[in-house]
Amino acid sequence: MVTNNQTTKTISLTPIGINSKKVHYQLSPEELQKRTLDNRQGKITENGVLAVNTGEFTGRSPKDRFIVKDEITKDKVWWGNINIPVSGDMFDRLYEKVTTYLSEKEIFVRDSFACADENYRLNIRLINEYPWSNMFGYNMFLRPTEEELEGFDPEWLVINAPGFMADPLVDGTRQHNFAILNFSKKIALIGGTGYTGEIKKGIFSALNFILPVDKNTMPMHCSANVGKNGETAIFFGLSGTGKTTLSADPERRLIGDDEHGWTAENSVFNFEGGCYAKAIDLSEENEPDIYNAITPGAILENVIMNAQGEVDYTDVSITQNTRVSYPIEHIENIQVPSIGYNPKNIFFLTADAFGVLPPISKLTPGQAAYHFISGYTAKVAGTEEGINEPTPSFSACFGAPFMPLHPTNYAEMLSEKMKEADVNVWLINTGWTGGPYGVGARMKLKYTRAMITAALDGKLKDMDFERHPIFGLDVPQSCPNVPDEVLNPRQTWKNKEAYDSQARQLAVSFKENFAQFEEYANEEILSGAPIAL
Repeated sequence: MVTNNQTTKTISLTPIGINSKKVHYQLSPEELQKRTLDNRQGKITENGVLAVNTGEFTGRSPKDRFIVKDEITKDKVWWGNINIPVSGDMFDRLYEKVTTYLSEKEIFVRDSFACADENYRLNIRLINEYPWSNMFGYNMFLRPTEEELEGFDPEWLVINAPGFMADPLVDGTRQHNFAILNFSKKIALIGGTGYTGEIKKGIFSALNFILPVDKNTMPMHCSANVGKNGETAIFFGLSGTGKTTLSADPERRLIGDDEHGWTAENSVFNFEGGCYAKAIDLSEENEPDIYNAITPGAILENVIMNAQGEVDYTDVSITQNTRVSYPIEHIENIQVPSIGYNPKNIFFLTADAFGVLPPISKLTPGQAAYHFISGYTAKVAGTEEGINEPTPSFSACFGAPFMPLHPTNYAEMLSEKMKEADVNVWLINTGWTGGPYGVGARMKLKYTRAMITAALDGKLKDMDFERHPIFGLDVPQSCPNVPDEVLNPRQTWKNKEAYDSQARQLAVSFKENFAQFEEYANEEILSGAPIAL
């Protein structure tokens, strides 16, 4: 018998090969936090928030993410360096080792949902070696009611064993950690890493295959919110570009901060029940919604605090990818349920480490498709293993590491939906201005917020626009609450010729990267490329 908060329920993991005699089902966050502290796996901050250290890995390890190549996936998945194939036999052998390992451990089990729209809901059973990993699952997935747990039938399993180390020579992995998706058996198998982001991205990757293939719904690596007028805004972007920060707007209701679906009925729904925000340099002044969400029930990852439990969010001695997870209800102004309608503005967020791209520009449909497929940004230090400083990167669909299908599949869906919904598409540079990283400065958050607000309120509609001479982007020449000189990146550089040279180099990088997609792109998409080199 195991305790499920107020009720008692029996659950057995024997059918899936786990024979542990200590299985805890659906424990409350308070109980999971207590067990974490009792196990000396975490500490408490001054305001009662759990802080944990994820160990060796403080970010995802994309080179150790695999997909089983079988009848379901062999002709649909975009195989290569992002989606790395493994055999079903290899998976089965490793699965048996992991379940045997977990059979000797104390196990924490949680049943949850993904997808706020009931028409697309996915039932998930999360099996964890550590109590704080299970608490993360409570924060990040949708939480069933007691009634919904009755007769709960899990469709997907997430099996998470951070303490299990694979043997690459025997098990066929690259190193001792791994995250493997098996679409035939509907299992995400994760081992050798305590980084909780692997759990949420495992299910996100699964949905990125399931929804377009089976449900005619576009999955998106984006945040979303809705205004008082009922119009939804969508924010695409990789980690560190501002998806969570910019979608947490006190004047708009938050739908979600990272993973969404856009349906054929023109609605946008959150996959998750929580937020997983970067905590580096977090302050109440700049990000009040996120800062105030860090209350009991939240989990801080890899932060530094003093003996009194005071957290120093500027301390990156463990990693620059410090994180906090919390249930979405910790944000005061949320959309309930997490579904929006009438998308009218899409923002592509990029942290341009070269200081070249304008802080805001309006895209044509061809440019929107081109920049979506390109997915340019700079990887932020610590977000992935081996990234120690910002590195320019192209990640198709602003989320290639999580996209099993070819990027043009997602781009075609987006293009169709943009035209059907008649949306405005904007490119926002939250990165550097006045020079590249190390010379210039990061764009001020208050300016970025002002530009997005002006776009949402329609205040840029009648402004004068000037075409960027190299990228062909339409750049507004004025914006409420933003100095005019900030809008033109060339004017922020002391050496204008150096800017021109850097811009041309970046344009060449765009062209070289897009070469792999040219044969799949139509004339409209190709017209979105930089216009001068």
